Amino acid sequence: MDTTVFLHWLQGAMASSEQTTPKRIIRFHQQSEYRQFIKDWSELPDGKAALKAVKQMPIIRAISCRLPVEETLARFSTGVWIEDDRRITIHAATPKSLLSEKGIPWGVQHVKAPQAWGMTTGHRIKVGVIDTGVDFSHPDLRQSLSRGINLLNRSMLPHDDNGHGTHIAGTIAAANQMQGMIGIAPRAQIYPVKAFDHNGSAFVSDIILGIDWCVRNRVNIINMSFGMKTRSKALLTAITNAYNAGIIVVASSGNDGKRRSVDYPARYPQTISVGATTRLRRVAPFTNRGTHIDIYAPGDKIISSWLRGKYHEMSGTSMATSHVSGAIALLLAYKPGLSPADIKWILKRSTQPLRGGKVQRLTGELDIMRMLQAADR
Repeated sequence: MDTTVFLHWLQGAMASSEQTTPKRIIRFHQQSEYRQFIKDWSELPDGKAALKAVKQMPIIRAISCRLPVEETLARFSTGVWIEDDRRITIHAATPKSLLSEKGIPWGVQHVKAPQAWGMTTGHRIKVGVIDTGVDFSHPDLRQSLSRGINLLNRSMLPHDDNGHGTHIAGTIAAANQMQGMIGIAPRAQIYPVKAFDHNGSAFVSDIILGIDWCVRNRVNIINMSFGMKTRSKALLTAITNAYNAGIIVVASSGNDGKRRSVDYPARYPQTISVGATTRLRRVAPFTNRGTHIDIYAPGDKIISSWLRGKYHEMSGTSMATSHVSGAIALLLAYKPGLSPADIKWILKRSTQPLRGGKVQRLTGELDIMRMLQAADR
């Protein structure tokens, strides 16, 4: 492909696009062509300024920008793949406000995290939370947070303007046992990656940028408490690259109560797909389920940290996913060097049986003590 011709065409197409023009992801077949394209663009007289309107995604040799209908890209189809840069949403129900929370939340107790703390607390394990950001001033999270990144505004810290990311971070690694709550892995480090806006919405390209950042910053685990109904090859490529780099990607199955289907990216085999359970060890009515689920974890009426130092109760497969991410942090601190495939195998063979129908026999619920014992075998 002639990258110079493509570059000039793209400049013209972007100049005629408007705020309502759909965003698209353009992936280059060849790494060399992607690099040449970025180099040529940056060397144009106004190239650096124009590139600000484009998201560069080196992890998948791609860019994202607003472009007219893809038919206009047909003549370049031998050199690039094109897909819509779709919206993706967080997986949680409406929160219920609480004034305070003391001690160990029921989900943390239920999966037997406290019994494991004599052996492992997740010390120094890095958990990337691609979400709405985090409340840096929350007393239960202060010891557990690294700087992270704000992909919506690079000049700012990833401050949470929604609450969902703070809730996820609390279940994974809250550490304020004396006055507040404690999470699954209280010595793990949360790396907040703000890709979602205050409405809990993000573009696939922002998620990919978040994965890229996590790979470059060598996190051990990526928590993905979000999903969409449609497949994205670009997102799959980014997740595969993270998987091949040894990063464990944990994803929520979705909250539509579907019996034979889960959302993407949880549907990809390179992730650990998580469904939600209730206090009674039953599959929660709202959770998507079926053969794509790798493990279930508490996701119903989960209390965790919230904005302005508060606490909220939330339900959703998002909450279940954060329990599993915390458990994997405990496992990695206990047995360093396990691969994503090792971890999935250990989790799946160490679950507690669920109560209820036949389908639930295919997989079970997270049990941290059984998980650690399975890792020793």
